[in-house]
Amino acid sequence: MGIIEWARSPWGEDVPIHISFALIWVMAIAGLAFLIVHAIWHKFFAKPEVFADTTSPEAAARVPARVERHSLAARAFHWIMALAMFALLATAFVPRVGYRFPWVTYHWIAGIVLTVSILFHIVHASFFMDFWSIWPDSIDIEDAKKRLRRFIGEAASPPRRFAKYPLENKAYHTIIVLAGLSVMFTGFFMMFRVRTPFFTRNPYLFGDMTWGMMYVLHGLAGVGLIALIMVHIYFAVRPEKLAITGSMITGSMSREHYLQHHDPERWAPESAAE
Repeated sequence: MGIIEWARSPWGEDVPIHISFALIWVMAIAGLAFLIVHAIWHKFFAKPEVFADTTSPEAAARVPARVERHSLAARAFHWIMALAMFALLATAFVPRVGYRFPWVTYHWIAGIVLTVSILFHIVHASFFMDFWSIWPDSIDIEDAKKRLRRFIGEAASPPRRFAKYPLENKAYHTIIVLAGLSVMFTGFFMMFRVRTPFFTRNPYLFGDMTWGMMYVLHGLAGVGLIALIMVHIYFAVRPEKLAITGSMITGSMSREHYLQHHDPERWAPESAAE
């Protein structure tokens, strides 16, 4: 099975036209396999989390009953982006499995919603949030090494409790950013190949090879999002993650969950609005 499908241009050149859509099933199966393997490992082999006791009684006493985690703007962005993502995946891949409808119009509309939401998030995160809280820092790397050493049976001191986001959340965020920006930028230029109220249709904006590579990158990022979203939903509904998932709805988490998993020195708690 080839990853890329090719065609012959009028000038006799082989140019890429899109990915092989068998990759839809490859990514879906890969995502499902990850879910099954992780569930088995967590059920039968995972050890309880152990953290270094670095939170003083004084710091713990200052933690409010409900700790704000996500603002209303952050939550609205998340759910709008989620709806746009699902719409994009449905309009891109459902026709490939046999269900026909005027998907192109719905697809670029969902793409515009996704683009606007991402641009809003970039501005909001850069100027109204702690921009660096979602990116790995030196403590994350040091603690990851400790967890790895403890996992393979070597002696290592317990890691510290997490900041606002654990390292795995930060790593996932980095990957989803790369995939999201790829579909956003390629999708923007691909809109010049269809009729929309925003641009004059111009399929000759780029050469055949450039258009082909753009379609390939758009497709690879799109099928990658299938597995990424499956993994995201899986962790969102796991029992030990429900407090985090609930905070994306209510905006806050309980004092008990905060003290069990988070370090006040790395993420200063703020009281949630009543």
